[in-house]
Amino acid sequence: MAMRRLERYEPTRFALPTSYYDKRAADYAVAFIEALKHTKGRWSGKPFKLIDWQEQIIRDLFGVVKPDGFRQFTTAYVEIPKKQGKSELAAAVALLLCCGDGEERAEVYGCAADRQQASIVFEVAADMVRMCPPLAKRVKILRSQKRIIYSPTNSFYQVLSAEAYSKHGFNISGVVFDELHTQPNRALFDVMTKGSGDARTQPLYFLITTAGTDTHSICYEQHQKAQDILDGKKHDPTFYPVIYGAGQDDDWTDEVVWHKANPSLDVTVPIQKVRDACNSARQNPAEENTFRQLRLNQWVKQSVRWMPMNTWNKNDGPVHLDELEGRVCYGGLDLASTTDITAFVLVFPPTDDDDKYTVAPWFWIPEDNLKLRVARDHVPYDLWKSQGFLETTEGNVVHYGYIEKFIEDLGTRFNIREIAFDRWGAVQMSQNLEDAGFTVVPFGQGFKDMSPPSKELMKLALEGKLAHGGHPVLAWMVDNIHVRTDPAGNIKPDKQKSTEKIDGVVATIMALDRAIRCGNTPETSSVYDSRGLLVL
Repeated sequence: MAMRRLERYEPTRFALPTSYYDKRAADYAVAFIEALKHTKGRWSGKPFKLIDWQEQIIRDLFGVVKPDGFRQFTTAYVEIPKKQGKSELAAAVALLLCCGDGEERAEVYGCAADRQQASIVFEVAADMVRMCPPLAKRVKILRSQKRIIYSPTNSFYQVLSAEAYSKHGFNISGVVFDELHTQPNRALFDVMTKGSGDARTQPLYFLITTAGTDTHSICYEQHQKAQDILDGKKHDPTFYPVIYGAGQDDDWTDEVVWHKANPSLDVTVPIQKVRDACNSARQNPAEENTFRQLRLNQWVKQSVRWMPMNTWNKNDGPVHLDELEGRVCYGGLDLASTTDITAFVLVFPPTDDDDKYTVAPWFWIPEDNLKLRVARDHVPYDLWKSQGFLETTEGNVVHYGYIEKFIEDLGTRFNIREIAFDRWGAVQMSQNLEDAGFTVVPFGQGFKDMSPPSKELMKLALEGKLAHGGHPVLAWMVDNIHVRTDPAGNIKPDKQKSTEKIDGVVATIMALDRAIRCGNTPETSSVYDSRGLLVL
């Protein structure tokens, strides 16, 4: 496998017109890193020759400077599949910032989710120091403290983990965040990046990671920002985005796609290894997501995804409740236990061939549990509440009386023909709603009852015949679903983790079933009557 070198350097398209390329500074950064040695595997002991994509990053970060001579980019987000030389590059950047940046008393921190993860980059950096005699003479390695001290400038490189760090007293000149997607919350990230480097002239936050699975994490937030900058949707001259990965619609079995996602393919990773992993994933669908996440750097979620989110998102046409007043609709009610969310969804059947099935959801959780849930589940309930997408009821359990009154009020605005509910969970409330004049219909949660409308929901989404207004809570729940299948091919929605709620989708499916069966007029026959059940 031949090493690929950068033949001709072109400065990044994100350089400001007022910035310039300082070749001397870039050459110095490249020379410093290439004076180090590789520490692992068959490359161990050999000079650290930068691969073309690595050198591009280093020259952009250390060579593109503002008119005052200081670096333009203060944050670099590098997202890349595994086995591309990530830890080695992170360690080399940490040493460059600590020992080669000319900063007196530089404070460089290596951050990771836990001590074990944080130790990986530290050990690579320590080995690099030991293998470089000029550096070894000037550096003290305190292994027990996970600290490297560079004597000439009294600078240090210190490992921190999300489990243990002090919140005060940082005067940061550099931070290397390894595997940002494994951070359990945003606390460490916020401490390290918000204001801690203000006293430095050119601090650098170097974030390097593979794709993760949690789309409510700090890593996904940074991923989204990087993607938006790459797409031209956002502009931040201090942020340097690099994402190597396959697109969501790319064929994960295509070797062309592998090369796009893996810039070090056939340099650090033999292509045969990727072929073997792909063949294994083909035979075992449970491995597909792991392959796509680690080898192709795709953000993937559940093991058997039900609804592709790009399909769901295409149906985000506006929902104007004022325009729906007086229309026939059908309700689905999924009542919360202590840990779930109470969901009530109205589905409005189409009035003509050009119309869509319109979905209007409402959600409630107990007020007292809000902060606890945000901290425990890492789900932005507080944000959704402030945006009006979620309501809270007083106390530590959902207040059913409040919800009954809410539904009664909706009944004065809309022609709610029926309300479907889970027969096991809402006996008392269904009785109260019946007393208030609603037609309530018990709805089984097994395969027999859930499968037909679940398949219909998928069909309508694929055909673009839904309108849900892009409601973020409902979208999150759709994204949480994986499906269980019985031997007859029937399906029902399910979730993998208790923190992943799907109540709103269950309520939507129940309401949709009634809307399809009964339609806009009492005489309308069910679509199921005319063509039978779909078997997808």
